[in-house]
Amino acid sequence: MIKETIGVDTSNIEENVPQELAERPQWVCWRLEERQGKLTKVPYTPSGDRASSTDLRTWSTFDAAMDAYELSGYDGVGFVFSSGDPYVGIDLDKCRDPETSEIAPWAQRIIDCVQEGYIEASPSGSGVHIIVEGAVRDGGRSRRKVHVDGEVVGEIEMYSRGRFFTVTGEVL
Repeated sequence: MIKETIGVDTSNIEENVPQELAERPQWVCWRLEERQGKLTKVPYTPSGDRASSTDLRTWSTFDAAMDAYELSGYDGVGFVFSSGDPYVGIDLDKCRDPETSEIAPWAQRIIDCVQEGYIEASPSGSGVHIIVEGAVRDGGRSRRKVHVDGEVVGEIEMYSRGRFFTVTGEVL
């Protein structure tokens, strides 16, 4: 199990997830699994079946996902973005030092622009997840590399449907 080895404390999920997200039946559990030699977060229903980020029949309530996470050995819970909600997930990769919690300047500029939203550390501790109300053009997904002085220092991904975000509860 990864609960003890991920870079953040997930014990505050229930108290820190905004009520407006917790009220939506768009939750899944996830497990870290190896696929083609790479670890990936795979979504599951609380009952143990594979979930899909595009099939709302495989999503559940926050309470059901949390109960399964706490009792069934899942590595975490996640929120699924859908065309039926007003939310966008912004994933800032490789921008946070898991040891010191220091945020890279390029990511801090983005975080500072968030006036209303939910901001937390990613499971690895080296990234940041932001959930805000908004929309993403071009099919609900955008991905860009961040360059500083000609060097790629991170990546920004944005999703408004068809994807899920792991949720840690470690608010920044």
